[in-house]
Amino acid sequence: MHFPRKSGILLHPTSLPGPYGMGEIGESARQFLHHLQDAGQTYWQVLPLGPTGYADSPYQCLSTFAGNPMLISLDDLRVEGLLTAEELSGFEGFPHDRIDYGPVLEKRKQVLDRACRMFSRRASSELKEAFKAYCSEQEEWLEDYALFMVLKEQYQLRPWTEWAPELIRRDPQALEEARAEHRTALRLVRLRQFLFDRQWNRLREEASSLGIQLIGDIPIFVAHDSADVWANQDLFYLDEGGNPTVVAGVPPDYFSATGQLWGNPLYRWDIHRERGYGWWLKRMRQMTRLVDVVRIDHFRGFAAYWEVPGDEETAINGQWVDGPRDDFFRVLEKEFGSLPVIAEDLGVITEDVDLLRDSFHLPGMRILQFSFAEDLKPHLKPEGFPENCVVYTGTHDNDTTLGWFWRQPGVNNTESAEVIEAERHAVLGTVHTDGSQIHWDLIALAHRLAPHTAVVPLQDVIGLGTDARMNVPGRMEGNWSWRFRWDQLREEDLQRLRDITEWAGRS
Repeated sequence: MHFPRKSGILLHPTSLPGPYGMGEIGESARQFLHHLQDAGQTYWQVLPLGPTGYADSPYQCLSTFAGNPMLISLDDLRVEGLLTAEELSGFEGFPHDRIDYGPVLEKRKQVLDRACRMFSRRASSELKEAFKAYCSEQEEWLEDYALFMVLKEQYQLRPWTEWAPELIRRDPQALEEARAEHRTALRLVRLRQFLFDRQWNRLREEASSLGIQLIGDIPIFVAHDSADVWANQDLFYLDEGGNPTVVAGVPPDYFSATGQLWGNPLYRWDIHRERGYGWWLKRMRQMTRLVDVVRIDHFRGFAAYWEVPGDEETAINGQWVDGPRDDFFRVLEKEFGSLPVIAEDLGVITEDVDLLRDSFHLPGMRILQFSFAEDLKPHLKPEGFPENCVVYTGTHDNDTTLGWFWRQPGVNNTESAEVIEAERHAVLGTVHTDGSQIHWDLIALAHRLAPHTAVVPLQDVIGLGTDARMNVPGRMEGNWSWRFRWDQLREEDLQRLRDITEWAGRS
């Protein structure tokens, strides 16, 4: 895929303003698109859009094919006649600058279930026909997902490995009996997916009309407690009870001295290869229905991945194991032509990862926050960034630029005071300022550099500190909850970003 010289903003829809406890994909999302256009931006990058499970992480979804129904715009449902104004009461006490996930999700689910239960009575004939067509088109993954979600509710949200043995092993008769027993609940799950898909398609059409492309995010690995693993157990390294024998992670790094133990089951790439990577092709087709460009998280795992025994408590005692490499991407290229893919190639990157990325002309990533250490190779420093990559001031896993620049040793990092001070000195020597507006200094730096694409988290445009950080890798709670308010997004900031974008030749 050809990437012209453009720029964009990184913001997950959950972070949007709105009256219902968390961001949605309705009017606030459409309004944000117009702000992007005002600021001269071409891309809106989001995190994975699937239904979240444990710890509310979009990188541990209950399905890689489904959308997160908690993102559905309740006001849009009201406009379509599926909810009444009275049914939208009771959200007044929720905070506007963060998501209080437990009570917010419970309340939103109650309201959404009400809309789905009343669908037959309130929906237009056109909407009912659209729902019927959607179920038929998406049946291949939707039926397994719906049954997974209904059974998960039946078992008080426990992992599928703790269900009845006949359901764990997917005995055909047991599955058929469950479908018959839970017919009404299954329809509600399908309806939630239909409503999400309908609203997201409207948002994508709005973006296209404004000249804005959507960049999505697909994690290389999927959550163990997901419909994907339950329905495709032979594609993963699992024991007879369905538990992973080996799991994914990364070795000790900048974020953690013990590495990151993600816990995702690892793929039986030999089986995937025998089946022509069919499951992965379906996954990518679904993503390209939703977004224009796909960022593949942990791209280096296709070259080699860090394998940790399933009973380990940290990621220290792992080993590198070869991934599918060129074979996998040749199949993707045959299916999709020039791949609309950004390769997240951060972390421990070896020559074989670079070769795999470059063989298919995929843009990698560069993070300004990682580019000022003294011992880096020249191509990892800002002036050495290649054209075929995407430069970020930071990502969802980084602190905000302000938080990073003024960070303290040992606080969500493994650095000493001397190392931090040396990096600050290097930053100021590069931007040639006093650092009083370091977020704008690095935004301008990212835009003027060689990479064809520059992406900036909204927190940096607004100029927020550590309190607005989206995620701390390895921390199990307190993540993904940040939201902004419309009064924080000032006209002068949007104009300043537009001026930088035009000055850098990215408009």
